[in-house]
Parts: sequence; structure tokens; C-alpha cells
Amino acid sequence: MTTERMPLVGRDAELGLLDRLLADLAADAEGRPAVLDISGEAGIGKSRLTHELCRRAARGGATVLRGRATEYERHIPFQPFTDAFADLDPAVPASFPAAAEVAPVLTGAARRADRFGLHRATAALLTHAATAPLVLVLDDLHWADPASLELLDHLVRHPPRARVLLAVARRERQSPAPLTATLQRGTDTGAVHRTVLGPLDEQACVERLAPGLEREEAARLFAASEGNPLYLLALLQAHREGAPVSRLSTTGLGALLLDELTPLGAAQRKLVEVVAALGDHATPALLAPVTGRTPAALAPDLAELTRRDLLRTGPHGRLTLRHPVLRSLVHDGTDPWLRTETHRLAAAALARADAPPAERAHHAERSLSGWDPETADVLIRAAEQAADTAPASCAHWLGVVLRHLPHTPDQAARRRDLMLRRARALGACGELRAGRDLLHQVLAMPDPAAEGTAEAAAGTAGGSRASAVVLCAGTERHLGRYSEAVALLRRELHRTDPAPSPADQVALGLELGASAPHDTSYPAVRADMARTLAVARSLGDEVGVAGALAVAALGEAYEGETADADRYARQAAALVDSLPDDDLTGLCEQLARLGWAEAFLERFADAERHADRGLAIARRTGQLALLPHLLLCKAHVHVQICRPVSAVELADEAEDIARGIGSDELLAFVLATKAHAVVAACPPGDPRPLAVAEEAVAAAGLGVNWWASIARCMLGYAALTAGDPVRAREAVLQAGGPDLCRLQPSMRPLFLEILVTASLALGEVDAAKDWAERAREEAERLDLPVQRASALRSSAHIPLGLGDPRAAAELFTAAAEESARSGALFWEAFSLLLGAPLLAADPEGPRQGRAAWQRGRRLAAAGGSAMLTGLADAVGPAVAEAADGPERRLAELTAREREIAGLVAEGLTSPAIADRLCLSRRTVETHVSRIYRKAGVSSRAALAALVAGRASGTAFTG
Repeated sequence: MTTERMPLVGRDAELGLLDRLLADLAADAEGRPAVLDISGEAGIGKSRLTHELCRRAARGGATVLRGRATEYERHIPFQPFTDAFADLDPAVPASFPAAAEVAPVLTGAARRADRFGLHRATAALLTHAATAPLVLVLDDLHWADPASLELLDHLVRHPPRARVLLAVARRERQSPAPLTATLQRGTDTGAVHRTVLGPLDEQACVERLAPGLEREEAARLFAASEGNPLYLLALLQAHREGAPVSRLSTTGLGALLLDELTPLGAAQRKLVEVVAALGDHATPALLAPVTGRTPAALAPDLAELTRRDLLRTGPHGRLTLRHPVLRSLVHDGTDPWLRTETHRLAAAALARADAPPAERAHHAERSLSGWDPETADVLIRAAEQAADTAPASCAHWLGVVLRHLPHTPDQAARRRDLMLRRARALGACGELRAGRDLLHQVLAMPDPAAEGTAEAAAGTAGGSRASAVVLCAGTERHLGRYSEAVALLRRELHRTDPAPSPADQVALGLELGASAPHDTSYPAVRADMARTLAVARSLGDEVGVAGALAVAALGEAYEGETADADRYARQAAALVDSLPDDDLTGLCEQLARLGWAEAFLERFADAERHADRGLAIARRTGQLALLPHLLLCKAHVHVQICRPVSAVELADEAEDIARGIGSDELLAFVLATKAHAVVAACPPGDPRPLAVAEEAVAAAGLGVNWWASIARCMLGYAALTAGDPVRAREAVLQAGGPDLCRLQPSMRPLFLEILVTASLALGEVDAAKDWAERAREEAERLDLPVQRASALRSSAHIPLGLGDPRAAAELFTAAAEESARSGALFWEAFSLLLGAPLLAADPEGPRQGRAAWQRGRRLAAAGGSAMLTGLADAVGPAVAEAADGPERRLAELTAREREIAGLVAEGLTSPAIADRLCLSRRTVETHVSRIYRKAGVSSRAALAALVAGRASGTAFTG
């Protein structure tokens, strides 16, 4: 009896979980996605449980897709997903609008694409396919290729918006760290349901699986199996064939399984070994050319091996050994020469069939025992096609070629080119340190320009030495090694034998400028950027000029040198806007810098326009590493203009890419920006903003650069909104360092506002006054509306704390007006809502308070800011009560007093009122004094405003 055919013994709790998940999947018509993680040791019953899940799901009318990873095919991109999607009704992808985008996952077909876009498209395909509940099972995922694990990570963090259950089965101890981290994060957030399969129960196993054996013998077999069903079944099978229990109790699982091969003839044994080598590629059509036998000659042996349950037939006629453990044992026990020859013949057969490059590469790699140019070309072509969607596979195949490439002078140029390509691929898949080490090896090689080689004359794909230096410096930056990056660039700029060409000087200078303001202060490279700009202009290099101007604009904007930054940004924008997209292919990073500069200068429309252009070019040209900077620029703008929901979506996409790249520095900045957006998007009391900010600080580590400072400031902001002023103050003070010099100069007023608010909440009025005064001084220097608005709010908190609400209301109103000047709708709404209850409480300002509240809440609701709508709802009752006060006060007037109040509102003087009503002037004055006292006003103008508001106002409910 095999594991898939055996009854499920002792798994009642696990079956109950399956039933609950399937019931939830069927019950929610709008979709309740879930992930199930099934783990345990080899043979413990994971595949049997997933088989039962598939059976029950299909019986309930669900669509079932089942795929698995395999041990010896770990570098074929998306293999388990491709295997699963092979079960999909062809009509589903045919009707899917983005079918071409998911080709690498659907069929393994090569396509140059944004791999993170591929992840989103795959999630969309699952949503499209889930017209009924859909169950996607991925078995043996501990053997999955890195591209599949990256896709799984996306699906766990961003599940399809449909009735989809994603189940994964894996051996926990053999699971790679990324897979374990993905599923653990999902478990922590509640997105992943986890079940760990342990040993079976002895009594149930003996009663159900060995009813014919004597109790003592059955118990000894169970003890030898240690409750592992695969081992137990092998022991039972061997015992039935006559092996004594005493020997079985000391026989390992491997020996038991290999004993099944003993009765086989030589041809049958070889056939089993060939199937073990070919893996999922073992089809009758491929077995014939590989074994050299005709299909007719193979048929009897295949039938016999199937009868013995050594071979099984899967989807599309594929043949597999009964269990991965059996395949591993057979594969490792096969003569190495036979394995190599099997893969060589398979590669040749797949080439004749025009199979996808990745399939051919798998067999080409395993057939390569020495240098073979034709086989190497297959691997290089597969690497090229996998570079965008599966960079880890690309790096692996290039590494195979480099290991076999002869170390001869005639191959030096090719070696250098392949090393550069592999370094790029390593950087793209998160192996930054390995990529950096490889680049240092490239830099240690002889300079082709100095050697005057054919490579230098022809201009190979590897480019000049300077291009390798720029790539290496960028990698150092992603690793947080800014000092190393700057030193490497300066050394190259000062080389004399040979000196870098003017074009190389521009490229090196732009990369040097890129170190600021992340870690190096911009003033430290200001002179270098001036030289770079001068060289680019002397060459007539418009792209270089635009890049240098963009770097200068961001550097000056960060430092708060607003006038210089504005000048550089406008010059860069004018040049960029005049150039066609093709000319800007190498300028995407500088477009991000220009966008950020414009965002800091509060020119939000220009910032978003340039970020969008950079995103379009970067996506089209596959420059994925630059997407986070562009996405975050746009996310920052969307927070300012009160579109936090889209800001979170943009930050989510940037987070996917940052995690894929593997740069903690970049991830810290991504999560800090996301925290800012999540604060605005989430209602008060939601724990998510603080959790994201905490992860940002954890990613930043002990760094003291710009991104680390921003991460800690966002932690302070999130802590303040969560009601923890102590933590908020500590986070900002830690971010700023001595005298707050590490706080971004162009945004210091906003960060100082956190300190002001936190200090007042803690009763430290003097400290709050000092911070507010510094915010005012910084804002005056910057002369930027949003920063002035922040300083005004800081100032407003002081009189508010000292019991002067009227002065505070005036300052909040001024802050709202300043914010509106730059289109910063979020800060306008925030200022209005803070000031609304103060305005409404002033006897002369109920109408203004009501109007401020209404506009603030309208802006909040239109932008989808749950934070601001929560604030509006919190202050609404106070505004409503204050606004309704005049109604109550006027209602207390007598009929004569209301008549006189109405005439006052019309502008009549006391003598005029006396004449009209035939009263004495003194009587009118007495009535007016009583009206003032009852209405709570002190002047005829205030009374007129009160009466006018009563007459024209609508009911205010808050």
C-alpha cells in the first residue's frame, strides 16, 4: 500500500483544519484568501494530506491546481507554478487580458519583463481563474527555485482578491531561509495557517494498517518506523515478502526502498535510473531517444514498473518514481557517467523539439563535464532570458559557464563580460555581497583600455572599466558601504594610467553625487558635481548635464538651500522635458532625484510627472532596482496631496522590489515611507503604522544616514499618533543626534512638530516652546509653505496649552492657508480639523469653525485618509456643540429682544431702533446689554454675525 492510497490515520485535527478552510473558501462569495503551510519530515504524510485536500476540494466543486518542486531541478524558474498551471483549463489564460505577461509562470516561456510585475500579474490570473473556489497546492516546496519562492512571498503578502486557498507542503528542516521567513511572517500576521505533521499514533496505525499481524510483531515494526508512514509501509511490504522482523527493525528506509529494485532486470533497472535522472521531463517521447529503445520496446517494461508501483503516470503522460525519497536514492546510486550521458541525450532531444531554454539549460548543465562552447551557449542564452524574471537562475547558469571557461588570454574578454553579467544578476536577486565580491575580481583584472585589447576596441557588453566601477559603487551603496563607494569612485576619478575619459568622468561623477544625501553630506561632493556638470557641458552631453543638475537639485533641496535647489531643479526639468524617452534610458535614477527634489520643494505636480516618466522608462527597460526610488517619490507626493491609499499601494510595490534586491538600506527607506502613508491611511488606534515603522527602524539597524534618520522619525510620528509621546520624543531625538543635526534640514519643521506635540503631552511646556521657536526659525529659512504650516501648528500648540484657544485657532487657520498654497491637502485638512473646535468655541467664530470642519472632513474623505476622518469624527461633537450654542443662546431671548437683535443685525443704531419701535433710547440700550449677555457676545458686529449665521446656516450635526 502506498502513502497516497493508505487511509489517513491519526490526522483528525489536520483534516478538521482542511474542512474549515474549504468551508470558509466556499462561504465567502467575495473571496477570503488563505494560505496553508504543511510541514514535516520526509515520508511523514505531507503529500498524502495535500492529496486529501485536493480530493475534498474537487468534490466540493473547487478548481484544483497541483504542482511540485523537484530536488534536482532547483534552477528551472517557476517550476512548481508551471507544473500547477498545467492543470488549468486553457480557456482561462486565453480569456485573461495579461496572459502574455504571465507566460514565464504559465508555460516556462522566456519573456523579458518586470519580475515584480509578473508577480502581480500572477495574482491577477489567480483572481481571474477563481470564478469558483480555487485551491493551488505546491508540494515539496523546500526544493523550489528562488524565483518561485519570491513569487510565493508576494502571494502571501498580497493574496489574490478572490476565493483562493494556497497550500504549500515542505520539509521544515530543509526549507531555505527565504521560504521559512515568508511563512513565518504570514503566520505572525494571521495570513498563514500552519500545521506540523508529527509521528503517527501506534494503536491507530497497528489497527488500521497491520490488522493481520500479531500485536508484538506489528509493534516492533511500528517502533522501527518511529511513526513515519512511508517507513512503516515499506517495513510492512518487506515483511509480507518474507523478511524477518528482527532484521527489518534495524534496516534503514533507504535499504528497504532499494530492495524493491532487486528483482528488476538490467533494462528495467536502467529505465528506473533514467527516469530518476530526467525527473519531471521523463515522458515516453523523451525516454525513447535517451534510452535508444523504441516506444514499443519500452512499453512492457513501463507496464511492469507501473504494476510494481515503482513508476507512476502523472499529468500529460509524465512518468515519475513513486516518492521523492525513492527518486533521490536511485539518482544518487546511479553511475555518474550514465547520469551525464542521460542529460546529454535529453538536452539534444529537447533542442530538436525546440523546448524552452530553461529546460534545455537544466540538462545542458548536468551534461557539462568540461569546456563545450555549444553547451555553454545554451546556458548563456537561458541566462539572458531569465535575467529579468529569474535572476537567481541567470546567475547560477552564468556561474556554471564561468567554472568551465578556460583561463586563457583569448577568453579573457568573454570572462570579464560574463562576470559583469553575473554580478548584475546577483545584485538583482538579493545576493549583493556575492555580486560585490565578483565585481572586485573584475576590477582586479587588467584594464582592457590600458591593455589595448580587442575588447576595448570593440566595446563589449561589459563596457569600460568605469562602468564596472560605477556598478560596484552602486552595489556598495545598497550594502550601506558609502565610505567604500566614495573611496572607490574618487580613486577611479584620479587614475592617471590611463585616466578616465571625459564620458567616464561624467558617469563616475554622477555616481559619486548619488552618495549624497544618503550618507555623505552634499557639501562634501558639491565641488565634484560642479566639475561633472562642467565636463558634461563641454561634451555637449545633454543627458549628463540633466543628470548632474538633478543630483545637484536633490542635494541642495535636502540641505534646505531652497533657492539653489529650485534653480537646479528648473534647469534639469527644462532639459529632461525636452529629451525623448530613448535618451533618458540611462537617466532613470536621476529622474528619481529630480522628482524628490521637486517634492521637497513642494512642487508636487512636477514631482509626480517626472516620477511617472521615470517609472515608465524603468519598467520598459528592465531597470527594476530604480523602481523603488521612483515609486517612493510618488508615494510621498500622494501623502502630501491626501491620497494615502494609493500611497500605500505604491509603497507596497516598492517593498516587494526592495526585499527582492536584499538591501537593508533601501528596505529601511521603503518601510519608513510606507509608515508615513499607513499612518495617514489607517484609523486612529490601528496597530499597523507602528508595526511598519518598527520594521523600518530594525532594517536601518545602527545606521546614522538619511534613511535611518527618516525611519526613526517615522517611528516617532507613528508612536505619537498611537498615543505614546515618550517613545515619539525618544525616536526623533535619536534620529536627530546632537543638536538634531541629522534631521533632514528641508523637513526639520515637520519633525520638530512631533517634539513640540510630544513635549506638551508630557507637560514640558518650556521644552515645547524652544522646539516651536526653532521650528519657526527653520521654516523662515526654508521659505516653503508646508514647512511654514508645520511651524505655525507648532506655535499654535503653545497658546492652546496655555489656555488661549483664540490665538491657537488663528495659527491653525494660518497653517491651513499655507498648506493650501502648495496643494498639500493632507496638511491643510489636518490644520483645519485641529483648529475647527477652537474656532467654533469662540463666540464670534462658530460659522468659521463649522466651515473649517466641513472642509477638513471633505478633504479627508475624498482622499481616503482614515486618520483624518477619525480626527474629524473625534472633534465633530465639540464643533457641533459650539456651533449649536448660538441657537440655544438666541432661543433664550424674549420676543422683544429677538426683534431688537434682528434690527441690530440689519445695521440699525439704537436711536433708529428706538424710533422704529417707539421706545426710549435707554430702553433699547438696556435690551441690547441683556442680549449681549445672553448671546455671549461683546459687540454689535458679533451680534450681527450671530444672528446672520442663525438665519442662513443649515443644521449642523457633526
